[in-house]
Amino acid sequence: MADLLIELFSEEIPARMQARAADDLKKLMTDGMVEAGLTYASAAAFATPRRLCLTVEGLLDASPRTVEERKGPKADAPEKAIEGFLRGAGLTRDDLEERDTPKGKILFAKITKEGRPAAEIIAEVLEQTIRNFPWPKSMRWGSGSLKWVRPLQSILCILSREDGAEVVPLEVEGFASGNVTYGHRFLAPDAITVSSFDDYAAKLKRAFVVLDPAERRDAIWNDATNMAFASGLEVVEDAGLLAEVAGLVEWPVVLMGRIGDDFLDLPPEVLQTSMKEHQKFFSVRNPKTGRIEKFVTVANRTTADDGATILAGNEKVLSARLADAKFFWDNDLRVAKSDEGMAAWVENLQNVTFHNKLGTQAELIERMAVLARELAPMVGADADEAEQAARIAKADLSSEMVYEFPELQGLMGRYYAIAAGMSEEVAAASEEHYAPLGPSDDVPTAPVSIAVALAEKIDKLTGFWAIDEKPTGSKDPFALRRAALGFIRTSLENDLAIPVREVVGSSAHAADAEDLLAFLHDRLKVYLKDQGIRHDIIDACIAMPNNDDLTLLVKRARALSDTLKTDDGENLLQAFKRANNILSQAEAGSNIEYSHGGDIKYAEEDVERALFKALDAAEAVIAPAMQSQDFVTAMSAMASLRPTLDAFFEGVQINTDNDIVRRNRLNLLGRIRTLCASVADLTKIDG
Repeated sequence: MADLLIELFSEEIPARMQARAADDLKKLMTDGMVEAGLTYASAAAFATPRRLCLTVEGLLDASPRTVEERKGPKADAPEKAIEGFLRGAGLTRDDLEERDTPKGKILFAKITKEGRPAAEIIAEVLEQTIRNFPWPKSMRWGSGSLKWVRPLQSILCILSREDGAEVVPLEVEGFASGNVTYGHRFLAPDAITVSSFDDYAAKLKRAFVVLDPAERRDAIWNDATNMAFASGLEVVEDAGLLAEVAGLVEWPVVLMGRIGDDFLDLPPEVLQTSMKEHQKFFSVRNPKTGRIEKFVTVANRTTADDGATILAGNEKVLSARLADAKFFWDNDLRVAKSDEGMAAWVENLQNVTFHNKLGTQAELIERMAVLARELAPMVGADADEAEQAARIAKADLSSEMVYEFPELQGLMGRYYAIAAGMSEEVAAASEEHYAPLGPSDDVPTAPVSIAVALAEKIDKLTGFWAIDEKPTGSKDPFALRRAALGFIRTSLENDLAIPVREVVGSSAHAADAEDLLAFLHDRLKVYLKDQGIRHDIIDACIAMPNNDDLTLLVKRARALSDTLKTDDGENLLQAFKRANNILSQAEAGSNIEYSHGGDIKYAEEDVERALFKALDAAEAVIAPAMQSQDFVTAMSAMASLRPTLDAFFEGVQINTDNDIVRRNRLNLLGRIRTLCASVADLTKIDG
């Protein structure tokens, strides 16, 4: 057994590519080795800004010798067919064995492949990996043909055993493999000879290189939070920024700097976004005031002055950046507080295209305002406030701050609406009407925000449906699936009764309401599947009236799902299907519909009379429960029929010779079918 260590050393690898590259190196190498018969115990890959590393433990010293039996043509096949088989197998006619089979005499070959040394296989697989590495972007340099993300500088490839280490010999475009790596570019740039992975990691650590990205992330976060805590502050969490910064440094040195007093009154989100996007700084917040007061930067080296010079330079650059942000903020506030207010920004949106077939952003705003006013009473919002909120919700798209930082759209609108003297409810809608952007995001809960959010999503869905720009397969360029899920979640989580057909019909677009409703139903199935509700159960509820009220539909589906998880519910379903099958056959044969319910005076058996009484009792509960949309009570009452139905099917013969009794019993089954169908279409349920 041996352990393998590979390092591909280069100029700086972009941080966003490192994790994927480490995974790709591991997969390409291990897949290639296993395919060649070289198995192993474990493997791990790491990345720093200047290196990709793979360590493999418990590797076979050589691939095993294999014997493969290959079936050939018939013994009396044409000579050319036999010659072709021999060429493919690399054998002669004397190597073949002739066997009797049910199909006649067949030729068989045994192909023996001798094992190969591990070093030979590794060299072959590594060369192919380097030459075909799937970088998102790569470059050539010098006169060679090799492509790499940044110029490759060296290849380390060694096999380690108890008796020592050997270099796996290979050469790629002039780069010969060796057992040498290099430490930190500035702090320890000299060559380092290594003999194993443990030796490699330890020597790199002494040469100011932390190999493991997770270790670098933990070090940065721990140092940053401790530093902030010592000043009575806290670091604003940002997992994406943390991962990126850890990919920019090999030896993280955390430094905390101050933000100029002139900028402390900027909205915290502006400070945070500006520092993150331009400088890769973490924001440090005062938990008592919520203000961003300091920043954390991560240097890639120690210095004699403990980072003072680095911090001074960073603070100077940051001041210039924040001066721009303050200029945008002050200008935007002047507009918001002017007599014309945010209307000037809305006016500018007449020159901004929303979609070439759906008009401008200003036209979108007008449609949203009409829809928000219509939706207001359905969601408990004031109609005037809902319309006003819709008219200014996208005004900040014209602001200088959002032009500079598009990710702040909506949020800045909230600040500017407050500055313009609008109510908190109207201002909040500017920020919240975009929500939810992702499956884990919160949905708006304030009535005005709900009205505007739903208006935007309905206009988007109906608009693109009207111009036949629907999602296809995995393609959804206008994020209509996200808009549909946003509509669904906002409706369900706020317990809203929104009649989709009515709302779609009153929108400004001539969309096919039934087609769009079917799309919403499909997205609803995906959403509810994650909550354990089966597609067939949803289909059983979609088949019922008012299926465009998604909240009502989901309440019915959840109640039905819970009922069918019980023994009574599952057995009731089987009894219903049995009753329905008997009825379907009887109605098909006689052309009579058995829907009169039967009459207890024609009942002959006690179990028959018991079923009449049980149905009376169930109907007395189910009818008012359905009227009040209390599906849980209705389903429970329906499931309670189970033992009486079981006794009925065991105790009577439906198709008796007495026509009056037979028809009465069939009508009784019809009553069961009608009662169950008033709750859900159980014919849609599998099983």
